[in-house]
Amino acid sequence: MTNKILFIANWKMFGTKKTVKTINNVIKFSKSKHNKKAKIIYCPPYTLIDSIVKKTKNSEIDVGAQNCHFEKNTGPFTGSISADMIKESGAKLVIIGHSEVRMQGETNLIINKKIINALHTKLKVIFCFGETLKEKKSNKTKLVLKKQLILGLKYVKNLNNIIFAYEPVWSIGTGKVLDNKNLRTQFLYLKKFLKTKYKIKKPTIVYGGSVNDKNILNLKKINEIDGFLIGGASTNSKKFIDIIKKTIN
Repeated sequence: MTNKILFIANWKMFGTKKTVKTINNVIKFSKSKHNKKAKIIYCPPYTLIDSIVKKTKNSEIDVGAQNCHFEKNTGPFTGSISADMIKESGAKLVIIGHSEVRMQGETNLIINKKIINALHTKLKVIFCFGETLKEKKSNKTKLVLKKQLILGLKYVKNLNNIIFAYEPVWSIGTGKVLDNKNLRTQFLYLKKFLKTKYKIKKPTIVYGGSVNDKNILNLKKINEIDGFLIGGASTNSKKFIDIIKKTIN
């Protein structure tokens, strides 16, 4: 998808119109000569997509949404946003299958429908998957990841327009990160599986889960990681830039 390292800022339920101006320094950094290796993507709440699209118009920064409904067109789905609406807002990507949404009851079947719909709407997909602590302790990690990938990608075309995001559920917001040896093993397994099963020549897989300006120097040592899905640390422009600088330098 890109030869650059991906830095995806997932703002989750954070931000107001006033917050948008805080990304000025990130925009400035994105245009600097020091930023030839990084691709920055902001995924703010729906209410800020339009504002950030306008703010980043003359930069290399892309904007995505945090979710979409599985139905393509309008319908009786109070509180939902369709992929068409997201596309019209100026966003180019959408996060699908994030563990925080899965925990609210989202199934692999629904995730699959969302992915198909989003790709059909010409949005690129950031497809999240990962195991819980219970599954990890039961040595079911590979089985769980394989199942999530197979069910999520059923009947899916345009696989090259998917960014895969491995995010161990037990790591999100806890500060706990898998040791480098095991994390590298996971990425090697995932890349081999995607290449073999789906014939994706160069699958793009990012890591998500308690990524911050403190542990990034350790995480960057794993060459198989193509980028990072960053939560809380991405809402602070100074910390976000620091993460990027430490990774690409």
